[in-house]
Amino acid sequence: MNIALDRKTMLTRAADGFERRAFTFDDVKRMIDAGILDEDDRFELIEGEIVWMQAKNFPHERIKLALNRALSRALPDNLQLGVETTAYLASITFVDPDLTIFPMMNTEEVRGPDILLAIEVADTSLAKDLKLKAGVYAKYGVRELWVIDARKLVTHVFRAPVEGVWTFRGKISGKEPLTHGSAPGFSMRLGEI
Repeated sequence: MNIALDRKTMLTRAADGFERRAFTFDDVKRMIDAGILDEDDRFELIEGEIVWMQAKNFPHERIKLALNRALSRALPDNLQLGVETTAYLASITFVDPDLTIFPMMNTEEVRGPDILLAIEVADTSLAKDLKLKAGVYAKYGVRELWVIDARKLVTHVFRAPVEGVWTFRGKISGKEPLTHGSAPGFSMRLGEI
C-alpha cells in the first residue's frame, strides 16, 4: 500500500491499483459522531484505510487472558500493560494490539517508540498480522512485536526496527519459554496453558 500526498487530500493506492482517499483519525471520529461508524465496531485505521478486525475465538481469548495475568504480575511499577489499548501511531494509523507494554503515561500520548512490546494473538488474522501489521509496527518504531499463532502455539518475534524494517525475526515454539526484559520474572510456555 503506497501513501501519496495530493494537493488537498491524502491518497492511498490499494492492491487493486485504484487510488482512494486516505482517512485520518479525525475523519474516523467524525464518522463515529455522525453515526456512520459505531464506536463499538472492531476496526483499525492502517495507513488511511479502515480495516475490519476478525471476530475473536476461544484459543485467542485463552492465550490473551493467560498472558495478561502473567505479564501484569511481572511488570515493575513504572510500566503498564495495555489490553486492547488503541495505539495512535500517526494521523492515518491507529491499531488495537491485544496487549502492549509501555511506560506509565496517558494512553493517548503513547507513540510507536514508547511501546516496548506489542502482542497480537492471531488465528484467522495470522497472515495479515505477520505481513501488514508487522510492517506497520516496524514503520512507526514499536520496539518489539510478538505475533502468536493461536493454533500452532508458535510466537513470531520481531525486534529492533531500523528505518521501518525489523532487524531481528525469530520463532519460539510453544514448548520454549516466552520472556521479556521489561517484565522480570515473566516466563510462560504457551504449550502449558
